[in-house]
Amino acid sequence: MRLEIKPFEALTVPELYALLRLRSEIFVVEQECVYLDLDGKDDRALHVLAWEGEDLVGYCRVFRPGDYFEEASFGRVAVSTEYRGRGYGVRIMDFTIDRINKEMGPIPIAISAQAYLKRFYEELGFEPEGELYTEDGIPHLRMVLKPHKK
Repeated sequence: MRLEIKPFEALTVPELYALLRLRSEIFVVEQECVYLDLDGKDDRALHVLAWEGEDLVGYCRVFRPGDYFEEASFGRVAVSTEYRGRGYGVRIMDFTIDRINKEMGPIPIAISAQAYLKRFYEELGFEPEGELYTEDGIPHLRMVLKPHKK
């Protein structure tokens, strides 16, 4: 798997199409969640792309402090169904957290995690904060990675 991170302006049209298609496959079709994925925030984000050859197999978008939450953040974490169970999610998260630390310094990272992924994020060092809430019809919780954890 080859990982890269790009600002919105550096994405090619085929890359943008691939990431929007992957997000739609996971968050709209697989999770049966009707919501507006094109939320007007992609142009502020950095985009982590995970490739196997020419195929986009994983993705997430990263926000600087103040662009989404007060802290640095990431979301729309996705791994294509045929590539799950190979540790790609952890590799994408390690790469993402490392890039946040290198580009923004060792700062807190806050996420809005789908509740069923709580253990996954805890294993990466994130800690839950507050109560469960519903976002786009799916239970979520706020989780934070303190700078000293990773």
